[in-house]
Amino acid sequence: MSSPLLPIYARADLAFERGEGVWLVARDGERYLDFGAGIAVNVLGHAHPHLVRALTEQAAKLWHTSNLYEIPEGERLAQRLVDNTFADVAFFTNSGAEALEAAIKMARRYHSARGEPERFRILTFEGAFHGRTLATIAAGGQPKYLEGFGPKVEGFDQVPFGDHEALKNAVTPGTGAILIEPIQGEGGVRSVPPQCLRGLRQLCDERGMLLIFDEVQTGVGRTGKLFAHEWSGVSPDIMAIAKGIGGGFPMGACLATAEAAKGMTVGSHGTTFGGNPLAMAVGNAVLDIVLAPGFLRHVEQMGLLLKQRLAEMKDRHPAIVAEIRGQGLMVGLRTHIPNTDLVAAARRQKLLTIAAGDNVVRLLPPLIVAGAEVAEAVNKLDAACVALEAQIKAAERGAAE
Repeated sequence: MSSPLLPIYARADLAFERGEGVWLVARDGERYLDFGAGIAVNVLGHAHPHLVRALTEQAAKLWHTSNLYEIPEGERLAQRLVDNTFADVAFFTNSGAEALEAAIKMARRYHSARGEPERFRILTFEGAFHGRTLATIAAGGQPKYLEGFGPKVEGFDQVPFGDHEALKNAVTPGTGAILIEPIQGEGGVRSVPPQCLRGLRQLCDERGMLLIFDEVQTGVGRTGKLFAHEWSGVSPDIMAIAKGIGGGFPMGACLATAEAAKGMTVGSHGTTFGGNPLAMAVGNAVLDIVLAPGFLRHVEQMGLLLKQRLAEMKDRHPAIVAEIRGQGLMVGLRTHIPNTDLVAAARRQKLLTIAAGDNVVRLLPPLIVAGAEVAEAVNKLDAACVALEAQIKAAERGAAE
């Protein structure tokens, strides 16, 4: 029987009924170690008691009022984000794509309010992923996401990843901003070196442009800092976040300095569901844990342990693993074989991982992961590599015969 769902996902033949920390339990009772975390979303794992309590308590009181009225928990969450980042203001959304849309509109409005509406163009980078709306697929510039959806939204100019001269040459009088992920997630866990982020900050300051960071996947503790750009010592003017801030509940935010946001006046933007009481209760609960003393240090330590164990595994399986990338608990394995083969082999070992661009397998565990679970995940990956090597050898023997 065919599914009534729109057939746009290549889903694995696997369904889960409950989660426990870093584990997911399938409908047949099998337990899977979750090193995908819903694509970097479940930062506190599954069924975290503090999140469950916050959500259920709020659900018993009030779900939705709209932004026609004050939402006190939203004010509180915005203040906490402002207090712990570069930002002066926050706008809440339901997703990362909506947060990026707000960031793009804010950048354009900033220049328009200054009497330079022609400065609406934004420089982006090849391999980037910023969302699935018409504007954000144009910002990402990847042909596979643009194909068949008509004319590309105007105003985005891609430059090669890591090509500094191409970047400088691409700046025109119409360029108003630069948009970049500190670490490309979908693009293959490709990190932007801190000195490059500092260079972008300097370039924007020199040319009167805004610097926008997409921290939808890298933010909320994923790299061992609250936000990945903190490792570079520079701050953006605007930043889009999502995924981890909701801990599994759909929400995002656009953060900005007062200067960058000054064009956004009453009526210039809005959302029906963004910042609803349920989302705000969960967002505050996530920050309760992530901002607690020692939490980010734990992420950094587990990230180092994971990389060390993976380096040892790479030495054992040089025909499978080509390179280890990333920071904190955002790690990528570039493979010599198709990355989907390793994802499938790991799944057979009851380990969940995620494929990315540049033939990379992503490891994005919940940030509460413990050392024993890191070790178990690497053991499962090791077993997956052994199985794949056996398949390769059997195929070679078959071809020789």
